[in-house]
Amino acid sequence: MTEAQIRFVLLDKKKAAYKEFMEEYTAAVLALKNEIGINGHFQDTEGIVYQLEDCNGKFVYFDKFEVKRTKRIGERAGTLSMKKAGALGYNV
Repeated sequence: MTEAQIRFVLLDKKKAAYKEFMEEYTAAVLALKNEIGINGHFQDTEGIVYQLEDCNGKFVYFDKFEVKRTKRIGERAGTLSMKKAGALGYNV
């Protein structure tokens, strides 16, 4: 494997934890919105002030392409079918 491929595989294994974090973070922001509302604000114990505002989309990130993969042990499915991986010439 090339260095780029090795780096990608290492990061791809971390993706599940990142996705879980982002889902948890999104739920926390929604709970905060329900509690303090849009334009609500608060200060933490370190003095940092937070304010909830409507997002205008400037921080939205859209992938231009994606890397699909076959399932790992213990997963129900991957994003690349075993059939297609086999058709690409891999022993799966």
